[in-house]
Amino acid sequence: MHFANGAVPEDYLVYVRRKYFWIMGGLLLLFILLIYSISVGAVTIPPYEVLQTIMGHSVSAKWDLIVWNIRLPQALAAIVAGAGLSVAGVVMQSILRNPIASPFTLGISNAGAFGAAVSVVVLGTGKVQSTVADAVIINNPYLTTMVAFLFCLLATGVILLISRIRGTSPEIMVLAGVALSSLFTAGTMFLQYFADDTQLAAVVFWTFGDVGRINWLELEIMTGIVLLAVIFFIANCWNYNAIDAGDETAKGLGVNVESTRLVGMVISALVSAVIVSFLGIIGFVGLVCPHMVRRVIGDDQRYLIPGSILFGGILLLASDTAARLIISPYVLPVSVLTAFMGAPTFIYLLLRGYKR
Repeated sequence: MHFANGAVPEDYLVYVRRKYFWIMGGLLLLFILLIYSISVGAVTIPPYEVLQTIMGHSVSAKWDLIVWNIRLPQALAAIVAGAGLSVAGVVMQSILRNPIASPFTLGISNAGAFGAAVSVVVLGTGKVQSTVADAVIINNPYLTTMVAFLFCLLATGVILLISRIRGTSPEIMVLAGVALSSLFTAGTMFLQYFADDTQLAAVVFWTFGDVGRINWLELEIMTGIVLLAVIFFIANCWNYNAIDAGDETAKGLGVNVESTRLVGMVISALVSAVIVSFLGIIGFVGLVCPHMVRRVIGDDQRYLIPGSILFGGILLLASDTAARLIISPYVLPVSVLTAFMGAPTFIYLLLRGYKR
């Protein structure tokens, strides 16, 4: 930002410093939470020994096994998935100019879940087991993600078509999301009806959003897609700021609104598809987190997007940690906690009149 006399007003510096303070504080909180999440569970590992193990200084073979094979990939998956769902939500809310838009509320997550279920049950890309820990193992993550992505694109196309015909009012988006969610949930139930007992149990288990099932290969794929999407979204933050001011204003500033909206929705759909195909449905993170961040950082996409990425990771990692501890030694799927947290927030947003 340039000023006429070359000096930056003190108020603006305070405005920017406050945002950086929250982001840097979030990074510190995320690091502390990561170590704590790895250290707690059925077996407690002292935080210092967790740090030693991660840094490559082996403390014991038992700790190495628990940290590297179980808890570290689970914690990193929660961070990556939370960041991906949150950034997809904040971008959807911006380009649709709708405060209740998110992959879950618009039915995109359910579309991805149906696509992944088709891939697992019909195309055989999932290895069905009878163990409780891993009811479904994705042995062809590329095809599974592609099928999930295609159905996410289908849902995205319907949303864009409805928004072009009827506008993007919250009422229209809510009804469209309910209709799409019902349609794809019915499709998933149809597959379950014709599955045998083992497949039925496996698919039902898989649809619960859970970060504990991921392996290192799937984590690398998911991280790569989310990272590329994050880079793209941050590079386009000025376009999203312009669209926030209205389509006509954005066009006057030289933004290709239609192209920006289409590409943003497609990339958000891809992020949702990857996360759903590996982890199942994790609802409301993309809705709740952007609104939480807006409260402290504001609507400026230059800071809102990085803040949402960071606090999305914090939110899902904290939820997963709590899910492992609430009824320990049993482990709740993290989607249960996010639903309990997100549903009241969604109702609150409806009652307050959708004001941003």
